[in-house]
Amino acid sequence: MNDIRIDAAYPGGNIIVERIDGDHIYVRQDLRDTKGWWFYWNFRVRGAAGRALTFHFTNRNVIGTRGPAVSFDDGMTWSWLGTECVRAGADDPSFTHAFRQGDDNVRFAFAMPYLQADLERFIARHKGDGHLAVRQLCATRKGRVAERIHAGNLDGHPVFRVLLTCRHHCCESMASYVLEGFLDAVLAPTEEGKWFRANVEALAIPFVDKDGVEDGDQGKNRAPHDHNRDYEGESIHSEVRALRAFVPQWSAGTLRVAFDLHCPWMCGKNNEHIYIVGSSNEALWKEQTRFGSILESLCGNSVPYRAAGNLPYGTDWNAPTSFTPGKNCSRWTSELDGMRLSASFEFPYANAGAVTLTPESARAFGAHLAAATRGYLE
Repeated sequence: MNDIRIDAAYPGGNIIVERIDGDHIYVRQDLRDTKGWWFYWNFRVRGAAGRALTFHFTNRNVIGTRGPAVSFDDGMTWSWLGTECVRAGADDPSFTHAFRQGDDNVRFAFAMPYLQADLERFIARHKGDGHLAVRQLCATRKGRVAERIHAGNLDGHPVFRVLLTCRHHCCESMASYVLEGFLDAVLAPTEEGKWFRANVEALAIPFVDKDGVEDGDQGKNRAPHDHNRDYEGESIHSEVRALRAFVPQWSAGTLRVAFDLHCPWMCGKNNEHIYIVGSSNEALWKEQTRFGSILESLCGNSVPYRAAGNLPYGTDWNAPTSFTPGKNCSRWTSELDGMRLSASFEFPYANAGAVTLTPESARAFGAHLAAATRGYLE
């Protein structure tokens, strides 16, 4: 009798189970309203304690450079399973896992998720801090609350304002840990944090596609267009519509820096290092390059960032032929009054060069990003 149960019936879950054949499970990612192909998946296995199971993916290889992410505590904490268990050939990509006795509830995912529950834990860590305020940006199409988070100088008279957006493509979860690291640095009892709280109000939109994050969608190339192609004409996504209405009046001409945080393709060239997506505007590209130099000087080797790895406009995929119609967030923010630096960052899912990425290292990069922002603004 086969007691194995596989499902995605929880926040962020995504899988279609095709069949179970003994110790072999055949699954594929749920593309839902995605135009084309993408690689996000996240599923739960129950009733497999003491067994070794092989999970076969039937819609191309969707296993990343450090193998699957795995959680043994209902998604509270995650680690990389590693590549030793992976068979990544194009004909039958799969991974095998030996479940320990007592492993009755195990989750596997393409990358380490970041969901509403994670955001709530972050907010709880800073409960009572007068330099952090959580407000409603809007209600989503499905009735959820999309948050806006204000951190730093909240007295209404900061010298500078900074905007951080995340999860325009809801599957790009590692970018959320970078955002946490930035906000932690703003609130930290350090000289750096003190400077931010005296001079900067940071506005963070943690989930631009809130419904997609919680529903476990791909988000990238969502039909008819995704959240990061919704910044001209009449926005069809409620979070983008609210952001476009709120940010200009909040900024009051003092918004100087805007970062849109992303994760790239799953692996390969230009997908396994941290980089800025270069602007087609030469003056803005000059500012991005200057900022990159500051950031590189602060990062060291723990979370390697090299300005030489930035992707200039017209290079590789960062070219007109690669973009679908519609204005993106970084281009929109670059046009706001007072803006000096607008940039999209790509933060890999699993590794930056030889360095394996984790929530801790992503937060560390976020802290470096905050320090570089100070260096740029001073």
